[in-house]
Amino acid sequence: MPMGHTATAESGSGGLTATEHRLANGLRVVLSEDHLTPVAAVCLWYDVGSRHEVKGRTGLAHLFEHLMFQGSGQVKGNGHFELVQGAGGSLNGTTSFERTNYFETMPAHQLELALWLEADRMGSLLAALDEESMENQRDVVKNERRQRYDNVPYGTAFEKLTALSYPEGHPYHHTPIGSMADLDAATLEDARAFFRTYYAPNNAVLSVVGDIDPEQTLAWVEKYFGSIPSHDGKPEPRDGSLPETHGRQLREVVVEEVPARALMSAYRLPEDGTRACDAADVALTVLGGGESSRLYNRLVRRDRTAVAAGFGLLRLAGAPSLGWLDVKTSGDVEVPVIEAAIDEELARFAEEGPTPEEMERAQAQLEREWLDRLGTVAGRADELCRYAVLFGDPQLALTAVQRVLAVTPEEVREVAQARLRPDNRASLVYEPLSEESAEHTEDEEFPEDPESEATVEAGADRHEDEEAAK
Repeated sequence: MPMGHTATAESGSGGLTATEHRLANGLRVVLSEDHLTPVAAVCLWYDVGSRHEVKGRTGLAHLFEHLMFQGSGQVKGNGHFELVQGAGGSLNGTTSFERTNYFETMPAHQLELALWLEADRMGSLLAALDEESMENQRDVVKNERRQRYDNVPYGTAFEKLTALSYPEGHPYHHTPIGSMADLDAATLEDARAFFRTYYAPNNAVLSVVGDIDPEQTLAWVEKYFGSIPSHDGKPEPRDGSLPETHGRQLREVVVEEVPARALMSAYRLPEDGTRACDAADVALTVLGGGESSRLYNRLVRRDRTAVAAGFGLLRLAGAPSLGWLDVKTSGDVEVPVIEAAIDEELARFAEEGPTPEEMERAQAQLEREWLDRLGTVAGRADELCRYAVLFGDPQLALTAVQRVLAVTPEEVREVAQARLRPDNRASLVYEPLSEESAEHTEDEEFPEDPESEATVEAGADRHEDEEAAK
């Protein structure tokens, strides 16, 4: 029978609570009641991502995410989609460096269906996995790569910058999409071995949030997941630690058919889960988080040398995080002009730190983003899984904002002084292939997360990839 405990509301959690349980086969279960609306979210995180892949088999975690939607022991073909959507629900899956997740949001009375579907593919996917589904989804992923990476302006920027930021052989050197050659090389037996190794209940966290009866929900979880055997053959992920800074500037010039010159840079920052990472988040929000930020005001409003400027944090738990800077130039402005202005602003910030008004605005912005994530049942289910998988404690999701609000201006200045320096920067400089292509670009929303998101319905690829900074 399930073992667990009930959590009381944490200080600073806004009254939100979660209960934790563990089945005999190792599956961790997190439940959070929310009776505001008659819906329930199911989120299942597997502790596997692109950092677990080996050389020659990159992209396997993402490919397998697609295969999970191709049928299981009792659900044929596109049945997972048909059953969820037919019941009025929505669903998807994503792959990142550090995890793969699957999720459904259902009318509350259809919760049992979602749990049964997730359990069926965890327990019996190999019964449906064959050469036909493998080839079908291999082609889908390769086409996704062409459409979202290889054949769009700046499409390979994240991949190139990741390869610059993390050295050859590092587990984060490649992105979840993988390479064409490795996708071609993946075999059916590779996929089966991958499933046996990583898609086990003791390598997963299941969260259920919303208008639920916890006792009944836990009984369903035990009924459908309890008989799935655990697997103990998972290898430890490779060490992702690196020195705090690059120690020198890394730079690559990319000449492509792009609409404007661009500067994209990545700074090596503290690992997620640390106070220094929270301080870095505040620093980047002050510097480049929206149209009130320092860099936007300097480059877009004052100097008019750029049409878009953003600075965001890609939080990583198993390797240094990345501060991701993205600037699109205005007209015929050269990148060195932009770079000089950025270095001037970063040096001034490192010396002076944020003003009280900037601290208040940045922390309020990060608090609002936290509230947005926890304000929906799906967002809260995802956050509970995230903190359980990456940090061992789902309760941390309910109080994350308090740690950001506790950061001091001096801590923000210190992390900027130590990390936001030219000798800790990997940069891509985009130059248009022709003068005709160097046109003005529209202001863009700063992207959110480095993950590949899959929905494959009736043979059609509906991926949403968000490989950039959060």
